[in-house]
Amino acid sequence: MLFSSAVRAEILSLLLRSPEERFYVREIAKLLQKNPSAVKRELDNLEKMGLVRSEKVANLKYFQADTDSPLHAELTNLITKSLGLTGNLKGLLRSFGVKTAFIYGPFAEGKDVKSLNLFLVTTNSVDEKALRQTARSFGQRLVITKMDEEEYREKRRRRERALMRILEERRIPLLGRV
Repeated sequence: MLFSSAVRAEILSLLLRSPEERFYVREIAKLLQKNPSAVKRELDNLEKMGLVRSEKVANLKYFQADTDSPLHAELTNLITKSLGLTGNLKGLLRSFGVKTAFIYGPFAEGKDVKSLNLFLVTTNSVDEKALRQTARSFGQRLVITKMDEEEYREKRRRRERALMRILEERRIPLLGRV
C-alpha cells in the first residue's frame, strides 16, 4: 500500500516537490525530523515500487524522485492537493533549512485574499521562485519578508515597530517558534 506509513508520505512529499534534487538518508531524516532507520526503510520500499531512484556516490547513497515513473505526475498532483498551500510551503521551507516561518496578514486572519505574506528567519538561501510557484499553483501571490537570525534577534531586542507589528498579528506557524 502506497500511503501505509506517515514517514513514507512525508518522504514522497519532499522528493516529489523537489524532483531535481537528490538527498542522502540522514539529510532526509534531519529535514523531516524522523528516525534515519525508518527513513532508510521507506526509501528502500519506494525504490522497489519504482517511485524513487538512488545513486551511490563515494560512501553516500543519494535518493531522488524517479521522474520517469508512470505515476510521477499523478502522485505529485495528489501530494500537492492533499497537503494544501500551507503544507506545501512548509515542506519546501523545511527542505531549504529555514529555522522559522509563518504566514501573517489577512490570509492568516481567514480572509479570502489573493495575496499571502510569508515571514522567514533563515541563514540559508531560499528558492523564492519555487515558493512563489507553489503559491501561484493555489491561486495566491506570495510576498516574502526574510531576515537572518542575527538581524531578527537584534530587531526584536530593539522592538522595531515594523517587526513588532508583524509579530502581534494573527499567524499561521509553519516552522519553528517566534
